[in-house]
Amino acid sequence: MAPSEQARRAYDDLFRDHASAFSLTDPELVEVFGNFTFDETLAQSRLDTRTRLMVQLAAPIASGALGAYRTVLGAAITAGVTPVEAKEIVYQAVPYVGMGRVLDFVHATNEVLTDRGVTLPLDGQSTTTLETRAERGRSVQAQVAGTERVQAMYDDAQDDDAHFQQFLSANCFGDYVSRKGIDLASRELLTFSMLIALGGVDPQVRGHIAGNLRVGNTRRQLLDVITVLLPFIGYPRSLNALAAVNDATRP
Repeated sequence: MAPSEQARRAYDDLFRDHASAFSLTDPELVEVFGNFTFDETLAQSRLDTRTRLMVQLAAPIASGALGAYRTVLGAAITAGVTPVEAKEIVYQAVPYVGMGRVLDFVHATNEVLTDRGVTLPLDGQSTTTLETRAERGRSVQAQVAGTERVQAMYDDAQDDDAHFQQFLSANCFGDYVSRKGIDLASRELLTFSMLIALGGVDPQVRGHIAGNLRVGNTRRQLLDVITVLLPFIGYPRSLNALAAVNDATRP
């Protein structure tokens, strides 16, 4: 099976300076994966190239696929993803998959950006202070989850576990999601990408499907995200995500 013309063009547009060593050792795998990833799935997705590469950067962080992340990061920068956006994707992952997994991706991002002549650190993107993070975070959380839902989460908390709700508002949403550099709707697509790649977090996937719809993203966009992530996260997690989207958006 030879690479299709569309797959070859799409690959060359992003990886013109990157020749895969697998083309010599595993040519059949390269052809099958390449045709599926750079032809078939792209034909079914309406995501623009930058958005597609941003979600394809988010998913490998969640699944711990450092090699894939490095390769996609180079392509993303070629396609116009800015250093700030690349950094914000990594930062966005911290509250959802944990610093233990994200740390290596911070190092990798710094190395790739430095190799491309980017001076670090970048300009700060925080919108909060220690005094404002809780209020600001809860406001952003309400935009995603709904004011009534957030209030219910606080009301349902027990005395000995109420701090988790406070952490969620101030840390997850105040310290991270409220940052500049990427708009809220795009951040929700990134969060959805990370969660479906992570696996085993079905309640959170359902919650962020609702969040995506609340901030203006559509069923079509969620399906497109699953489509372009399928080659990277596999069928079980993709089909689980599809089922969740269908449950949430069924007429």
